[in-house]
Amino acid sequence: MKFLEVSGLGPVSRVGLGTWQFGSKEWGYGDGYASGAARDIVRRARELGVTLFDTAEVYGFGKSERILAEALGAERAEVVVASKVFPVAPFPPLVRRRAEGSAKRLELSSIPLYQVHQPNPVVPDSVIMPGMRSLLEEGRIGAVGVSNYSLQRWRKADEALGQPVVSNQVQFSLAHADPLEDLVPFAKRENRMVMAYSPLAQGLLGGKYSVANRPGGVRAANPLFGTENLRRVAPLLDTLREVAAGVDAKPAQVALAWLLSLPQVVVIPGASSVEQLEFNVAAADLELPADARTALTDAARAFRPVSTVRTLTDGVRERIGL
Repeated sequence: MKFLEVSGLGPVSRVGLGTWQFGSKEWGYGDGYASGAARDIVRRARELGVTLFDTAEVYGFGKSERILAEALGAERAEVVVASKVFPVAPFPPLVRRRAEGSAKRLELSSIPLYQVHQPNPVVPDSVIMPGMRSLLEEGRIGAVGVSNYSLQRWRKADEALGQPVVSNQVQFSLAHADPLEDLVPFAKRENRMVMAYSPLAQGLLGGKYSVANRPGGVRAANPLFGTENLRRVAPLLDTLREVAAGVDAKPAQVALAWLLSLPQVVVIPGASSVEQLEFNVAAADLELPADARTALTDAARAFRPVSTVRTLTDGVRERIGL
């Protein structure tokens, strides 16, 4: 396993584990999964050197935090547990109460990384960050992070906190490569961390889906899996398969390795089984040739998905035979 040194957190594994699915019925994981597979996945992650575990108060309405705490057991105090506060009415007293709730569910006296789940479109960070700063000064959290922040908003969060916001968790993959242009250079220059969620674009970058083979379930609502976007992404997937064949790996592992080749980036894919976890972690040791990285970057930048509205329109047209 490779690690990234992050201020206030120490060494963070470049491959972490996202636990959105823990306790979330929309992914089909019920109570049996929580007490069995989730525990086995977390324990195997620790054996493989994973030290970063991401959750949030809204994942399964707190169930994800509880399941993660139980699965980690005594080791929960030895790893970087990252949770998030959902910024509805994010005034300092409420931020404190929400942090206390998460800490209780996680069975931690201090949450190593506490993140603002998304920017509040109405309330500025000058309101929420004083509450985060108090938690930091009292040792109730180890570091402050944000999620889904633009570079401009990340900088404003720095100003409001009065010190660096160490991380920004964003959707980032070969299919969503915008952070490559601004967030990654900023993180490199300022020694911050970019946490890539959905690094496999909900399985799109596994290479098995196409116009003729579209997914069902939760993925069916993702605009990336609309007919037009599946057509547009075909050149990127072709490049991904070509690189994978050249390095004797699977397309999904190459997609993760591309992200890990970037400075200050960690990935937090989910895992529905121990085997999938092992598959993801193996990407940390996959070295991509320079020409392969360039080809993937060019293909990612060339991919221009259509909007959600157009994707929905295409879906209606298909259903009525147009």
